[in-house]
Amino acid sequence: MRAWFVSYGVASYLIFLGTVLYAVGFLGNQVVPKSIDSGAPGPVALALVVDAALVGVFAVQHSVMARSGFKTWWTRTIPPAIERSTYVLFSSAAIIVLFWQWLPMPGTVWDLTGRPAGAALTAVGWLGWVVVVSSTFLINHFELFGLQQVYVAFRERPLPSKGFVTPFLYQLVRHPMMLGFLLAFWATPSMSAGHLLFSVAMSGYMLVGVTLEERDLRVALGAQYDEYCRRVPMLIPFLKRPASGEAKARGAL
Repeated sequence: MRAWFVSYGVASYLIFLGTVLYAVGFLGNQVVPKSIDSGAPGPVALALVVDAALVGVFAVQHSVMARSGFKTWWTRTIPPAIERSTYVLFSSAAIIVLFWQWLPMPGTVWDLTGRPAGAALTAVGWLGWVVVVSSTFLINHFELFGLQQVYVAFRERPLPSKGFVTPFLYQLVRHPMMLGFLLAFWATPSMSAGHLLFSVAMSGYMLVGVTLEERDLRVALGAQYDEYCRRVPMLIPFLKRPASGEAKARGAL
């Protein structure tokens, strides 16, 4: 059983890794067979409903499965060692369905391709992906995606206790991963109507998601967390007085 946990955790991680790499091409309209703007356009109303529903499915799955109450209930059914890997797997599945079923909306919002401003937006978009990846390693990449949990279960050791740490980017914003995603979603030299819908919907979800996560962290960390919130803005670096906060994006994506 312990070896199965490791196999399951590694497989879930590899599926997630492939999903993230596909997402880069999906949003950039590069390399992948189906991107955000590829395919024959259909009725705008149908695309709007279907695409919004696809983002909604991902948002519900991603937020509900990250809540502590759900985890408590869920681990009565599945072994705690694979809880995080299962969350990662389900998140990947929701995004894969979105890639598969996404309907293009090709209307042009802006197109700066070939211009200096377009090159700058491309650079900012790549910076966003770099921030996303580096943020995971600043905390604990392997725990965040379930690998550490299955490894310590295999070794029959307890999971190391979590400390409250705020390294590097977490001293600039409380949610550097979310900031990175926002840059990656919005910084594009060519913005179609479908890409705009995706960016708006995902940005709205992330604001709701971090609010829920911050609520959980306030309960878990108390005054230490509140003090961190007073010092560090939520998403915009160097913004002085945030309204609410989040310490370390360890519990949910």
